[in-house]
Parts: sequence; C-alpha cells; structure tokens
Amino acid sequence: MASYREVTARKSEMERIEFRKKTGAFTGSFAINPLTDAPIPIFIADYVLMGYGTGAIMAVPGQDERDWEFAEQFDLDIVRTVQPPEDFEGDAYIGDGLAINSTRPDGFSLDGLDVEDAKTKIIDWLETQEYGEGTITYKLRDWLFSRQRYWGEPIPIPTVPKVS
Repeated sequence: MASYREVTARKSEMERIEFRKKTGAFTGSFAINPLTDAPIPIFIADYVLMGYGTGAIMAVPGQDERDWEFAEQFDLDIVRTVQPPEDFEGDAYIGDGLAINSTRPDGFSLDGLDVEDAKTKIIDWLETQEYGEGTITYKLRDWLFSRQRYWGEPIPIPTVPKVS
C-alpha cells in the first residue's frame, strides 16, 4: 500500500482526473454499514480528489459512474439503492427514483421512498442511533471564476494601472 501511495502522490490532479482506469489499494480494513451491518472494504484510490468535497468518498457504485468503474475494476459488489426506470440502459443510475435494497434486519426500511424522503428518514434514524448528525455543506466559489470554469477555459484578468 505504501508503494501505491508513492506512485499516486507523483500524479498531478489533472492526470488523476483524466486517467480512465481506476486504480486503488485495499487497506485491509472494513467499515460497517450502519443500516445493513454489512462489512464494507476500505480502499485508497487515485480518483479521490482533495479539491472535491472532503477528499474522501463513500462509494455507492449503483448511483455513481466513477464508483461503478472502481467496483468493477476490483470485483466489488454493486448494490443499487435507487430503482432506475424500466427503460434505463446502462450501469450506474444517477437519477431520482424510489429507494430499494434498503431494509434492516429489524424491519427499518427506506424502500419505496423517493430519494429526498429517504435522505430525511435516514438522517433522523442515524441521529436517533447517535451515529452522527445531519449537516448542510455549501460549495460556494467566487462567481466570476466558477462561471469561467463552467463555461470554458479560465480567462486571465489583466491588471489595470491606476490613473492619477
């Protein structure tokens, strides 16, 4: 794992974004899914970027294209938690739908709820169980620069000399 970290550290963020084949290394540790009590293997991966979100991910391969590719690369289980429409053809489904495969052995379930209602219900449950608390994270950027990145290449802003 140390050698993987060294190789990955030498890659630029652009290389990590553009490189299509997902790479990673299993840490030997597992997290426990609080809803299902199932063990989840913990990997380090080069497509996880510090500049995006917290620099850590919770992989949900059924609902994220990059996580789907990673799961396929490492032969990990892919469990859909949102039901795609009947006419959906593809891998990861990133749209809205009803929750599926989200029932605890004790009967607590998100199945059949739309995504927003499922999020509200699971946050309430996690808080009640004292696993965490819901928060809102804003990803604000300077308007001018974020607009430039969205609409095209960054445009240098010339310095205007002061007129006396």
